[in-house]
Amino acid sequence: MQHKKHIPLDERSKSPVVEDYDVFAQCLQAYGESDLYADIETWLVEDNPYRRPLRPHVFKYLDFRKPLTREELLTYTSLTASRTLLTLYESDFVLLPRRDLASKRADLEEFYGRRAQVLGAVVRPWLESYLFSFLDDTISVSGRWTLASMKEYFESFLAEERRRTECPMASTLLASADPAHAARTCLLQLAGDFLLESSAMGRNAGGHYGPLQSEMFKILIDELGYGVHQTRHSSLYEGALESVGLASTPHTYWQFYLGSSLLLNNYYNYVCRNHGRFFRYLGALFQAETAFIALCRRMADTLRQIFGPRVDVRYFQEHAHIDGHHSRMVYDKMILPAVEMFGEGIIPDIVRGFEEGKLLTDIATQDFIDQVAWSDGSAHWKSLAPAIHRNIEKSHDKPRVQRFVEPRGELSVTHVHDGDELCFIQSGTMRFVTGHERSVLLHAGEGTVIRRNRLHGAIIESDECTYDIHSIGEVQRWLS
Repeated sequence: MQHKKHIPLDERSKSPVVEDYDVFAQCLQAYGESDLYADIETWLVEDNPYRRPLRPHVFKYLDFRKPLTREELLTYTSLTASRTLLTLYESDFVLLPRRDLASKRADLEEFYGRRAQVLGAVVRPWLESYLFSFLDDTISVSGRWTLASMKEYFESFLAEERRRTECPMASTLLASADPAHAARTCLLQLAGDFLLESSAMGRNAGGHYGPLQSEMFKILIDELGYGVHQTRHSSLYEGALESVGLASTPHTYWQFYLGSSLLLNNYYNYVCRNHGRFFRYLGALFQAETAFIALCRRMADTLRQIFGPRVDVRYFQEHAHIDGHHSRMVYDKMILPAVEMFGEGIIPDIVRGFEEGKLLTDIATQDFIDQVAWSDGSAHWKSLAPAIHRNIEKSHDKPRVQRFVEPRGELSVTHVHDGDELCFIQSGTMRFVTGHERSVLLHAGEGTVIRRNRLHGAIIESDECTYDIHSIGEVQRWLS
């Protein structure tokens, strides 16, 4: 019998599809050619989970060769990668509109079609590497971990969580100039994940891995309300959204998701879709289930304080209760038995997942806090524009400037800039948007500072508007 020649892994990985950036770039641009992902003329996408503005016309100008660093997570290219990656991940899930499927049938078939699946299979691993490689450089799980040291590490975390009294997210809502708007912004940030809650976890329901699988399924079925639709967690979250005047269909507010919110959502799909990362997921799941207890308790109280008795906080009450059980289930019934079954060699993966989930949650929290502060300060940033513009006009070292001439109704899909920018209106009128139903009107001779990494968009409200975008780098330079 003739034996096949063994090809070393490092040689097999040199396949052009795996290593050739040009192949990836061509597939990404081809993926973006779908009408599903083109720019749109409205802020919301109501009851159509297949249409998601990705700004694909800029794909050819973006470079995904070098993975992000920790400092680059909130950049324009990162936001684009996160939007695209979540779209790819969710093509694994059953998404159906609530009504009028016939008019959206072509969108459904294109979203799940062979072309999208083949292109996505090439694009997805590149974007995963681009977005998440920084975790390997940022988090170090060094030394020899034992069952005893892991127990000490996690028990310390549990004790700290029990003592926790502060909640930066809730404090931000209450301190905002417009607490109701800040609270709605918070709810819609969470909606991208919570309306599809347990979908990433469900990727681990199949297979064959013994008692751990049964324990995972117990948590999954809790999330699904034990088959009672009205009590599944996503249904409870729909009630929370509707009670404060927000739509409850998935991704209605796609344009208003912060890049960090998308990144966190993507992370759980990232560690669940590739089952080689299963032990990392156990650590991330333990962190999320535990930290969520105090957060949900505080959020329920805060939302009642802001909206009064009309707000539906059942989702947060349920999680404040059930996640106490889930936390112990993951730790006692999954993590500890996994180490006993598979050895202490898996502990670094578990700890890594725990730390990765914690880091990405902290990043998303701070990004939200910064976005609320910038949006609250819209009048301040507008007031600085004339003086900055005069300083630019007088300067011999002028920043790069781009001029745009756009007609009435032209909508700029939300995005971010990698440095501070000055938007200055030469003629006409623009509505500059800093969040869902949050904007400032800009007339000729007016403008606003667009802070680095802050999500924004715009729509033209005159027959024609001419405006300049000055790349000022750092706003403080132009204020003296």
